[in-house]
Amino acid sequence: MESDWRADRRDIVQQYMSSFLISFIVSALLTLFIIKHAHLHSVAMDTDLHGVQKVHAEAVPRIGGLSIFIAVIIAGVVAMLRTPPIGQGVLLLLLCSSVAFLGGIVEDFTKKVRPSRRLLLTMGAAAMGYFLLDARIERIDWIWFDWSLTQIWIALPLTVLAVAGIANAVNIIDGFNGLATVVTICMLLSLGYVAFQVNDTFILVAALIVAGAAAGFLVWNYPAGLIFLGDGGAYFLGFMLGELAVLLVMRNPEVSSWYAALLLLYPVFETLFSAYRRLFLRGRSPGTPDGIHLHSLIFRRIVLWAVGPRDARTLNLHNAMTSPYLWLLSLLAVVPATLFWRHTGVLMSFCLLFIVTYVWLYSRIVRFRSPRWMFLGKKK
Repeated sequence: MESDWRADRRDIVQQYMSSFLISFIVSALLTLFIIKHAHLHSVAMDTDLHGVQKVHAEAVPRIGGLSIFIAVIIAGVVAMLRTPPIGQGVLLLLLCSSVAFLGGIVEDFTKKVRPSRRLLLTMGAAAMGYFLLDARIERIDWIWFDWSLTQIWIALPLTVLAVAGIANAVNIIDGFNGLATVVTICMLLSLGYVAFQVNDTFILVAALIVAGAAAGFLVWNYPAGLIFLGDGGAYFLGFMLGELAVLLVMRNPEVSSWYAALLLLYPVFETLFSAYRRLFLRGRSPGTPDGIHLHSLIFRRIVLWAVGPRDARTLNLHNAMTSPYLWLLSLLAVVPATLFWRHTGVLMSFCLLFIVTYVWLYSRIVRFRSPRWMFLGKKK
């Protein structure tokens, strides 16, 4: 009896892992094909090497999101053939995400889609998820009570703004090789772990499929930077993160809503802090691009602490060295969220701790007083 239970559990785990592997392999192969095709035909190349947020020295294809999106579709079809209810849910989720992906990928090819239009498309995708998948924010947990938000005139705009905001936030942090991708993969694996704990198979499979596709792309993106995620990839991954987080929390009352808040806090707070800084401290539009995001400051004031030659090899090395700082910062939110996913009070405390840590770190770096440990043992 016990041996049968162990065999069944082993088969289930193997099925889950196969979803990740299929997505990973397809994404890695498609990404390689896109790299070769883009260079051969000069398609969707990022040739702007002097923009305020540009830190690469050679033209690079920026349509890595295309391979991720296609890989998730293929893995979703395989999942549907194995387990129709789960596969159908994944494909329905993809239908909603395709609207958000569309605005980003068209921008990657044409560079003619304004940020406001991309945001509107992402909001439309979130509205589709609200009605087609019941992906809606209908409660906010507090320590002693739950705040119910069942009225559609509250739940719908709150859900649309939250999911679209998360998608835009992932696009904001997509500034260095591997940064947004690794952060997203860690968050997706956390969602998968919590989904496994509460027996939510749909969320688990969907999270593993998207994580596998992102990991397949990462093989070619980090550290060499042979291809970029692009707006299509960033909006797609951000939208999937937002939708899966909302679905996991709302489908499983034992999961605190503050789990999702802490899990996604790094990109979300980066976006909110940047908007505050531009609007109130610099008197500019919140949508104006600048080069003083936290990741940009770490690149310029810590990784480039000594001026080196601006050749492609050196710049790419410094680019790759920047991302691990932000991976560690994001883990300050992802790890406690994963460990304490049901404990609202603890999650709220870690949210506050992360915000204080972020603001402290930013203020130190922007004032040229970076902590010495960030220089990896080198003298400042």
